[in-house]
Amino acid sequence: MGEHSNKIMSEFFIELFSEEIPANLQKSARKNTLENFKKLFESKNISFKESFSYSVPNRLIIVFEGLPNQIIEKKDDIRGPNTKAPDKAIEGFLRSNNISKDQIFKKETEKGEFYFYNKPEKKFKTHDFLKENIPSVLNDIQWKKSMKWADYNLNWARPLKSILATFKNKTLEFTFHHIESSNFTFLDKEFEDKKKIFKNFKSYSNYLKKNGVIIDHNERKEIIRKGLLKQSKNKNLKIEIDEKLLQEVTDLVEQPKILSCKFDKKFLQIPKEILIISMQHHQKYFPTFDNKNCISNEFLVVANNDDKKGFIKSGNERVVEARLNDAEFFWNKNKSQNLVKQISKLKSINYFTGLGSYFDKIQRMRKLGAIISDELLISKDKIELSSSICKVDLISDLVGEFPELQGIMGGYFAEEQGFEKDVALAVREHYLPNGLESKTPKKPFSLALSLTDKLDTLVGFFGINLKPTSSKDPFALRRAALGIIRLIVENNKEFKIKDLINYSLLLYQEQGFKFQNKIALKELTDFLLDRLKYYMKEKNIRADIISSGLASFGIDNLNKIYQKSFAINKIINIELGKDVISSYKRTSNILEAETKSEEVELLETADPGIFKSEYEKNLYKKIKELRKYFLNIKRDNDEDYDQTLINLASLKKPVFEFFDNIIVNDKDLTIRKNRLELLQMLCKTFENYINFSKIESA
Repeated sequence: MGEHSNKIMSEFFIELFSEEIPANLQKSARKNTLENFKKLFESKNISFKESFSYSVPNRLIIVFEGLPNQIIEKKDDIRGPNTKAPDKAIEGFLRSNNISKDQIFKKETEKGEFYFYNKPEKKFKTHDFLKENIPSVLNDIQWKKSMKWADYNLNWARPLKSILATFKNKTLEFTFHHIESSNFTFLDKEFEDKKKIFKNFKSYSNYLKKNGVIIDHNERKEIIRKGLLKQSKNKNLKIEIDEKLLQEVTDLVEQPKILSCKFDKKFLQIPKEILIISMQHHQKYFPTFDNKNCISNEFLVVANNDDKKGFIKSGNERVVEARLNDAEFFWNKNKSQNLVKQISKLKSINYFTGLGSYFDKIQRMRKLGAIISDELLISKDKIELSSSICKVDLISDLVGEFPELQGIMGGYFAEEQGFEKDVALAVREHYLPNGLESKTPKKPFSLALSLTDKLDTLVGFFGINLKPTSSKDPFALRRAALGIIRLIVENNKEFKIKDLINYSLLLYQEQGFKFQNKIALKELTDFLLDRLKYYMKEKNIRADIISSGLASFGIDNLNKIYQKSFAINKIINIELGKDVISSYKRTSNILEAETKSEEVELLETADPGIFKSEYEKNLYKKIKELRKYFLNIKRDNDEDYDQTLINLASLKKPVFEFFDNIIVNDKDLTIRKNRLELLQMLCKTFENYINFSKIESA
């Protein structure tokens, strides 16, 4: 155990200066490097007051404040291997502690006899400890992508040029691969002859800030956010700040400056998604919108320097102009190319090995969609047409240039060519939802086409045994399955999923595809139920309620499982929920206790002629009323789940009065059996709603 020998606390500061590290690597670098140093200090029980990490493209900075100057490692008995362990284990213990065999002794413990080493008290300076251990901490940094350069063996995100490291205002001198640490850093990433010495983080931070460099990425992010909002407000425009893009540009600059730029208004005739993706994803610009939420021809750029002469502004405008010229050309070309006439071209585009071409896929989708259209009572012809044209935009130049727009462009093309609006919308939305937060299609044809596409995909990949593993999901099958869950639940619909999967398997078979996986149906149904479980967790439904729902109904009742679980989760911690659960639990516990000890064959109903008290009659009457209520629910979607729970809660009074005044275990076996049958009736009535046995007491 480490103990601080005095109360004098000091600062450890290290800066790693390199060529510009890509924005997508900086966040993990900040986090992982800081965690690596924390683990080092924790391994020796060295405490500190505060720690943080910052970065700009060229600099990765780690700071620990309130570190002790000296550490005392208390003496301790270190347990080694069992005395019966092989010699190799003992040799390893000696080697790891740098000791000889005459320094260990045997000691009896509860788990047997072991070798021990009496480690003596040891004092060491934190300064020396850091010098010795920093290189190994830096070596342990894991980069998603790294490189080597020149003749060096070091792997780093980009070539590392210098290391500034200080503790207690003094330089920490060590060697990391080919680099000698120092107390200076380069001031200019372009001209490395400009250097400056720093003794601590405060002087370093203040100096850079005075020169316009904001090393705190969080502060930089807020400066950019406020600048974007201010600029757009000044121009009477609105801006929708994409958080992912904001984080990316934050890590691309160190001296953020917001520039307002424009493109030619003629490009506003192009679909706004093309404009947005051209600016946002490809150029890292922020589009703006007018008060009617229509995209404007003005956009905002986060630059890394002042633009006194306007060169950066004009340069960015030229880049956008060139991209939008290409986009305009492709748009005018593609929108007039007949979608129906191009369907046959899908024969030349491979969908996936073992699953055929995209032409094969849409033929399956036409037939599967027709079955789904019957369940939704919508036009079969329209869903077949939507299925036929939904993948044609994959052939277009625009989707080739902007793959993120597949489906969206198909919808635009369909609209331009005079297809009905619900068909064009179905094509546009058939990839949705594509995550937990994205929009879910609500229109019947959009729902049918999206469900068709996702089911065909899942059945195919499960059929050829390319299922997700615990760590990998290269074909985004979890996302597709979650999409199915969201389509069903958020549209409050129910489908015969098992039949649809079986039909989809048959469609593959009819096309001559033979699947190796003979249990694809079971595996896929389990997979969908698992995604439902995940979805319910994300909606903060209690784990025991989720288990109860999944135990009550199967794959053809996905919506029912969710809606019933959600309804009970809403009330579980209030009086209404407590009344429901306590009534069931009190009844089921007594029923279980009375029937566990001996075999009792109970009938489905109790005999009211045998009742001896009003309490039995009242409970029986209430159960009969509830049973009638459940019998009157003709279809699943007729049930008002909130009302059902209110009705179940109303049983609390007759249930508790029954148990407070009646002895179930009557001496007369006929009366006892009849009372147990009454309790069984009650439990089974409750279970019309859900399997309450898996729900913990409220």
